[in-house]
Amino acid sequence: MIDLEQRCVDAGLKMTGQRRLILQVLSEAQDHPNVETVFERARNIDSSVSIATVYRTLHLLDEMNLVQRHDFNENYSRFEANLDHHHHLIDLETGRVIEFQDEELEELKERIAARLGYDLVDHRLELYGRKMKKSAS
Repeated sequence: MIDLEQRCVDAGLKMTGQRRLILQVLSEAQDHPNVETVFERARNIDSSVSIATVYRTLHLLDEMNLVQRHDFNENYSRFEANLDHHHHLIDLETGRVIEFQDEELEELKERIAARLGYDLVDHRLELYGRKMKKSAS
């Protein structure tokens, strides 16, 4: 959490106790929680946290590019504190989000952009899939 909190301080964000708590929940998340999940986890630690505070804080952190907001073709947003470059594979059956990196893919994206006459500045890649059925032998 120290890294995320330090990024917030460096960005000039006032660090209240409830903001620290929300940062803690995001930093400890092994998934990509939505607002309600962040709220529930925060309330388990401090029952005084309101859903409005969670919404405002996540919106502010997203606006300041301190967290990533993802929609993953759902009717709600999910959030993550991991700002290291990576991609996502979303399991359509379970909703599980798998983070991955692939050097071949990175090189391919650069080549495609260059072939089209562009320097690649930013991108997002989300793959959607279903677990492959094991074939009976």
